[in-house]
Amino acid sequence: MRIGACQTPEVLGDVERAIGIVRDLAESADADLLLFPEAFLQGYLVTEEHVGRHALALGSPEFAAVLGALAGLRPLLVIGVLERDGPRFHNTAVVIDRGRLAGRYRKTHLTPGEAVFTPGDDYPVFDHAGLRFGINICYDMRFGEAAAAVAAAGAQVLLGPAQNMMRREKAVAWQPRHAEITAGRARETGLWIARADVTGDRGQTHVGLGPTGFIDPAGEVVALVAPGVTGMVTLDLAT
Repeated sequence: MRIGACQTPEVLGDVERAIGIVRDLAESADADLLLFPEAFLQGYLVTEEHVGRHALALGSPEFAAVLGALAGLRPLLVIGVLERDGPRFHNTAVVIDRGRLAGRYRKTHLTPGEAVFTPGDDYPVFDHAGLRFGINICYDMRFGEAAAAVAAAGAQVLLGPAQNMMRREKAVAWQPRHAEITAGRARETGLWIARADVTGDRGQTHVGLGPTGFIDPAGEVVALVAPGVTGMVTLDLAT
């Protein structure tokens, strides 16, 4: 199976533009699965106003329209979304198969700044093209039990949608730490790990530096999108 890890610009509150980016990458990619960043569909801005305005129920007509816009695409898509579930909100990654919602994972470990969300409580795995994968979202990667749960369910690959748009000094300091943390999870579990993140600037104060790419079970980086560049890297995994 060929997996593509997509490094995108940050898109805030513009679902149509986000869908356009997904379509452009999916139509140009020779891949079986494409991974997009955390909360990519509506944008990772964790305020009550933004989340309350843009979060979508997965059974809603609005989300059905999103699925319809993605129905003609061949790759399986794993996309971060802001999910509404009654009075609760979740930081979720959805799995979309040719316009059908095939499943979802809700982020289980929330940062102190994510109080608007309710954490998830399970680690589903998914089978596609002969390979089994699970999902950890961004901060989840700092907790070994999250990756271990995916490995225990028989997965070979861990997908890590992330969003590290940070203040510039923090982004520079944290860039190597992200790789170190992810490499540790790979060595502990024996999983291949794919990460997808945003890049570019948010005004004068914030920057996204990734990383987007792949780490092998020994903890070695085997493919990486350069910071500041939008696009993707792909990796072929035997099934």
